Amino acid sequence: MKSVTVRELLDERQRDFHLEVLAGDGRLDRGITTGDISRPGLALSGYMGYYLWERVQIIGITETGYLETLAPDQRREAVNRITGFELPCIIVTKGLPVQPDLVSIAGERGIPVLRTDLDTTDFIHRFSSYVDNKLAPTTSMHGALVDVYGVGMLFTGESGIGKSECALDLVERGHRLVADDVVFVKRRGLHVLIGYGNQMLQHHMEIRGVGIIDLATLFGIRAVRMRKRIEMEVRLKRWSDDEDYDRLGLDEQPTTILGAEIPLVTVPVIPGKNISVVAEVIAMNFLLKVYGYRTPEEFNRRLQESMQKKFEAGRFEDEDTE
Repeated sequence: MKSVTVRELLDERQRDFHLEVLAGDGRLDRGITTGDISRPGLALSGYMGYYLWERVQIIGITETGYLETLAPDQRREAVNRITGFELPCIIVTKGLPVQPDLVSIAGERGIPVLRTDLDTTDFIHRFSSYVDNKLAPTTSMHGALVDVYGVGMLFTGESGIGKSECALDLVERGHRLVADDVVFVKRRGLHVLIGYGNQMLQHHMEIRGVGIIDLATLFGIRAVRMRKRIEMEVRLKRWSDDEDYDRLGLDEQPTTILGAEIPLVTVPVIPGKNISVVAEVIAMNFLLKVYGYRTPEEFNRRLQESMQKKFEAGRFEDEDTE
């Protein structure tokens, strides 16, 4: 199972999350497997049903206040109760004073105890967002990702089909490149796909016959962006006389990436065809659909209305014998 170790959390977010280590610094390799957290108030009071020990345990003002009301032996029993599992770690929020029993018992059992001066709710939001992002399903795809009129368009197709040239033309027309050649895709939640490029190669592009170019230097910082939600795939395919291409757009074809479904548009490529203009039209048509206007359905409705009117007018002419 994919996880984030407590050591990674400290290495990457210790300063942002204002974290300090109070105990268990020798067992920072413990893995965090979910961005969800547990507030162990009921477990401290004795009810262990549904105690989510596999999650990070957050000790806030409620838990701290409850522990302070207990007699020393009861307090030690309560701490023993919640630390009798392989907890990822315990984090005390709001800079609250930490009970010595919690530090000593957790330290004996190799459970890291951390403290932050951030408010509990604020810390939980930051922590969950960070862990969910680290644990999100990720893959890589061969293609180019461009922000066209605010629509994240992933151009795919066989090698040499013209994906990079299309992306370059779109950048020259004022749109923004996210990644070329290798696009990393991360799924957030159930349906959101985020695309980004390799840190070393980001915003560089290989043009056959020219070589490697740096778009941020050539076109300025306005021509690039770090990441973008992928909202559709545009598949470039060599023209074939034997294939029947969609000409009306009534039958939408989806594609699935990391379990998330997005629209797929297949564009046949022939010499001289301006793919970048077609891409702009695809993006604007997508935006129309977002706002509820679907051109193929509207055209089909108007065509049927026109045919019905002609039928009614023809019947009237046939029946008019005056």
